[in-house]
Amino acid sequence: MTRTLLLAATFGLIASSVAFADETCSVSKAEWQPEQALRQKLETAGWKINRIKIDDGCYEVYGTDANGKRAESYFDPKSLDPVELDSAEAEDDE
Repeated sequence: MTRTLLLAATFGLIASSVAFADETCSVSKAEWQPEQALRQKLETAGWKINRIKIDDGCYEVYGTDANGKRAESYFDPKSLDPVELDSAEAEDDE
């Protein structure tokens, strides 16, 4: 029984690692839009940007979204579309 649970937990960790890896961006640097383009897009949509950095090949944005909620969000550097949206408040609730 213990061995079965250990194997199930191991496979679960592997599966979650693979799922997370799929959420990262894999665009060549030559195809990236400038950070300023993302900043302008988000500010036009009502965001207040505190910081933009690069993480796992994506733009990672810290700020306040159009609804006034603190946000830490990832954007594809080529399309500037959201890749993974995480509200900082949702993390605080866990």
